[in-house]
Amino acid sequence: MQNRYKVAIVGSTGVVGKTVLKVLEEKNFSNCTYTLFSSKKSAGTKLQFLGQTYIIQELTEDSFNSNFDYAIFCAGGSVSEKFAPIAVSKGCTVIDNSSVFRMNIDVPLVVPEVNPEKIFENKGIIANPNCSTIQAVVALKPLDDKYKIKRIVYSTYQAVSGAGKSGIEDLENGIKGIAPKKFPHPIFNNCLPHIDVFMADGYTKEEYKMINETRKILNKPYLPITATAVRVPVKNCHSESINVEFKTNFDIYDIKMLLQNSPGIVLVDDIEKDYYPLATKADGCDDIFVGRIRRDFSVPYGINLWVVGDNLRKGAASNAVQILEKLIS
Repeated sequence: MQNRYKVAIVGSTGVVGKTVLKVLEEKNFSNCTYTLFSSKKSAGTKLQFLGQTYIIQELTEDSFNSNFDYAIFCAGGSVSEKFAPIAVSKGCTVIDNSSVFRMNIDVPLVVPEVNPEKIFENKGIIANPNCSTIQAVVALKPLDDKYKIKRIVYSTYQAVSGAGKSGIEDLENGIKGIAPKKFPHPIFNNCLPHIDVFMADGYTKEEYKMINETRKILNKPYLPITATAVRVPVKNCHSESINVEFKTNFDIYDIKMLLQNSPGIVLVDDIEKDYYPLATKADGCDDIFVGRIRRDFSVPYGINLWVVGDNLRKGAASNAVQILEKLIS
């Protein structure tokens, strides 16, 4: 790794931004010079990172005049839409966690275990996929390579941390009987089949993100996919039931061995011992946990998977840091 790349972290005081800093510390990413940015509200805050005290700076239109090599954006769509092009115009390569650029034909949508070659096809911006999409495609890619996916049915059970700090607060406050501020209904003791806004056809924007992003990442623009995304009263880690139909037959044992030997996956599948992926076990991890693998007898070549991942880490921060690692290695 070359020394002293200049790296900006935009949105460094938010839930994802803090997780990015944590992952960088864990990886001892000390060969870079960092500048931490936030909104005016958080500017001036002191933060300990990699053994140093950093003063959070306000993000302005002049912030990228300092010749940054790379920037990780974790501040939401409106910030990315305004400031990422400014950063690129100054010679900075942006890794963006928002949804703004994901479906742009000129922007690679990258999960390093799945399509790392796309990283170097960037024109200044690399998009991090949606958290629920990332964990799904990590599990699906090796299966598609061998058996060729014909159709996918997603059902997600997504943690409140996916909605940021305000989502976590809604769950914590709901336990105390306080009315929600982020969600339209109390999330405590509820499952809300409503993530992001509803579209005219009754699907939510989150569901369309999963559909369209999966097609782009797997390079299958017409792959039949349907999705139902549900917010559940879990603090962190998304769980997904994924039903997959293949074009060719398979052996369940071979499926399990293929997944077990694929990068970024931990096989957790022993029903005799009640051994299957759990949010509490995935919390704080960068791997994707896969289990409850069984044949779907309603179609000729179908299986069901239960896939669990930490949405703040692999679903956002760790995926972005992995992209940064490949860019500068």
